[in-house]
Amino acid sequence: MTIKDIARLSGYGLGTVSRVLNNHPDVSKKARERILAVVHEQGFEPNANAKYLKTQAQSSVAVLVKGSQNFLFAGILERVQDLFRNNGEEIYVAYLDEEADEVQYAVQLVKLRRPKGIIFLGGDLDCFRREFHPITVPCVLLTNDAHALGFENLSSFSTDDTASAEAVIEYLYRHGHQKIGVLGGNLAVEQISVKRLRGVEACMRRLGLPFAPKANHVPCRFSMADGYAAAKELLGREPDITALFALGDVIALGAMRAICDLGLRIPDDISIVGYDGIDTANFCIPRLTTVRQDAAELAARGVQTLLQAIHYKTTPVYETIDFELVERESVSFVETR
Repeated sequence: MTIKDIARLSGYGLGTVSRVLNNHPDVSKKARERILAVVHEQGFEPNANAKYLKTQAQSSVAVLVKGSQNFLFAGILERVQDLFRNNGEEIYVAYLDEEADEVQYAVQLVKLRRPKGIIFLGGDLDCFRREFHPITVPCVLLTNDAHALGFENLSSFSTDDTASAEAVIEYLYRHGHQKIGVLGGNLAVEQISVKRLRGVEACMRRLGLPFAPKANHVPCRFSMADGYAAAKELLGREPDITALFALGDVIALGAMRAICDLGLRIPDDISIVGYDGIDTANFCIPRLTTVRQDAAELAARGVQTLLQAIHYKTTPVYETIDFELVERESVSFVETR
């Protein structure tokens, strides 16, 4: 099996296949997924040349970032890079689409680059459950909980997404809000947004608030553009909503622009709460009330645990990092009816 065979089986040219194998960014999502699928099916491993052997000898730590527009991940990544460099480790960073299969990518990465260890920034637990078994290097998953998976080489550090989402709904309820809409997330996969949605639904039922996912919730990707579109859609069909809970600050920022374009005022006409605690949330108008995840602690614990696992025989670590509901200017009291 050669690179020419991969090109023939995938239907793409040698140049495109080469760029995918070398993780160049200038390749379409469709081409990358098709070529990596063929590589996976055929068990392809490239022939080692002198340059590749040199790369192997200087094996780096890999960081796989799921989603290119997640500001929380950008903050964590910056800290992770600094911590590794301070410990004399070189870093290889790859950005994946938020709907990509990060574990399939990691399996191929281990074959091609032989990293010392891998940090996953975000991840779908179902992908880990199905495909993680071939990976034997130490790994850490940040922002999702891998405890139930039981892999001996996979630690995790995460926020209690269910409890934090419940805290948001209780906060809005105490401010008199009874018709609450939710923006973001995807119920079809086992990602962190699902846990947040479970927390929302459980809390609203406990408080006796109406929540029908098809009416109160608009799924969307973690981006400002998608948050904008989702807010317009939800408020267009449910105009009596008094508060929005965006499952990511970046979604909330887009939603705030949509609210303004609809001729509504925050928080006079509608309140909004975000999630993540990114720096930008403290500088928008009005300042965004949000759930702050401790990016510095997530990065520090993740790097520390991976370095220990690389150099010593260790058992996996699973920790829940505290969250904080930061009250700012985007929520107001409403009179209950």
